[in-house]
Amino acid sequence: MSNNYTGLRRLRRKDRQAATRCAARLLKMRKSLAPLRQRRRDSALLLATWNIRDFDSNHFGYGPRLPETFYYIAEIISCFDLVAIQEVNRDLGPLRKVMEILGREWDYIATDTTEGPGGNGERMAFVYNTEKVWFRRIAGEVVLPEGQLVVSRSRVKSDDAEPDMTATEEKAVKKEFREVKQQFARTPFLVAFQSGWFRFSLCTVHIYFGADSGEKLKRRIEEIRRLVKFFAARQDQQNRRELDARGNPENYILLGDFNVKSPEHETMQALKSEGFVVPEAIDGEAVRKKGDHFYDQIATRVKDDRFKVTAGGIVDMYSDVFRNNAEDKALYKHLLPAADPEKNEKYKAKTFDALYKKWRTWQMSDHSPLWIEIETDFADQYLEEIAG
Repeated sequence: MSNNYTGLRRLRRKDRQAATRCAARLLKMRKSLAPLRQRRRDSALLLATWNIRDFDSNHFGYGPRLPETFYYIAEIISCFDLVAIQEVNRDLGPLRKVMEILGREWDYIATDTTEGPGGNGERMAFVYNTEKVWFRRIAGEVVLPEGQLVVSRSRVKSDDAEPDMTATEEKAVKKEFREVKQQFARTPFLVAFQSGWFRFSLCTVHIYFGADSGEKLKRRIEEIRRLVKFFAARQDQQNRRELDARGNPENYILLGDFNVKSPEHETMQALKSEGFVVPEAIDGEAVRKKGDHFYDQIATRVKDDRFKVTAGGIVDMYSDVFRNNAEDKALYKHLLPAADPEKNEKYKAKTFDALYKKWRTWQMSDHSPLWIEIETDFADQYLEEIAG
């Protein structure tokens, strides 16, 4: 990292106490993250996915991220070579702050914002270290062909609705469930990369959540199913011009927030269909503690027989910052909203402790970074083939 932490001096001129605290916390983070950082080597790729909650609009009213928080986020990202980020908002200023902290060897590629009620105006982005990963100049958002659209049942107005009805009359018209065909709520983002000898197309997603049951859950499952079917078909039908030097079609890796309910649930079954595999290092409960959710996943469909995942894990974001202890609760108490701005009474925090634990997810996230390590040095195999 060439440029990391330089802005801390500017922060110290504005808020000496915050800068001092930030530097002390970063030292603790560096110690905790050292085993992960030490895995970085020329012959492997550290690939991660991270849904950084509402980054960074303050749309939900929990207060904007603190200046120190951007350093903590950058510290985690810097442990990897390539990170898929979900929930980046329209304003790219916060992402650019992180990029400035990371330094000049880092770059990013982002989508436009997703329109429509299911998209929440979100972007998706890839942040990568240009010394380890290079962009193969192919990028695009996945748009399904007519015959492969996501099929779901949604409430729509009955045929009694008329175009010239008043708002009151429209409200009175009965709504009924009908089968509709549509694109993804948030368009998946595909980019072609290469690291070492390994060439791959990486697709990041933020699958529709909706609800944990009923028609909205069925739509979530259908989005996952259509996504894996789309890429499996593309890989199996690759044109000869798109094969690599060894005759292999493109390798595909899907990662992001799939809103998977559990390892046994139909959402996971959909992800593992069509030949996609969740690496053993992160599959099921391999890296998750009791109470952790399974929303974030990484799944591969790789035709290169040299491909190997050697490790994986989840980063504990709160071991050193925004800790769930008396010291940090007292430290940040004055920054919390007076009452939980949550609109849904069911999820409203009723105590200070509950509000603090909720507030800190708008500083860091309610999702932890998930990662895998991929071997990328195929030089020995290449030379052995030539040596015969």
